[in-house]
Amino acid sequence: MLGMQIEEIDDGYARIIMPYHARLVGDPQTGVIHGGAVSALMDTCGGAAVMSHPAAPGGTATIDLRIDYMRAATPGDTIVAEARCTHITRNVAFVRATAVDDDKDNPVATATGAFSVEGT
Repeated sequence: MLGMQIEEIDDGYARIIMPYHARLVGDPQTGVIHGGAVSALMDTCGGAAVMSHPAAPGGTATIDLRIDYMRAATPGDTIVAEARCTHITRNVAFVRATAVDDDKDNPVATATGAFSVEGT
């Protein structure tokens, strides 16, 4: 429903895009994407980064995800999330993520998260 598309996933890294669509708009007057859609994108990207890590043998679930919204995404722009698994233990993986639109130097949001690591 959100139109997410995996662009890259490898060794604890994931890049997922979410093209702009009217159904994702949270404020019809401005055309700005709803923060919940951005949140879902970053959560999905973080989970994908964990699942692609060589030390993560199975699935994952979000334990904690802190998102700092820096600004509204530009209406009409595709949002790109990148996440990297920065540390992994037997039970928990830690992730950092960023979401940007066409203004790559000015993030829409950043996130840090902890995800479960499912055993074999």
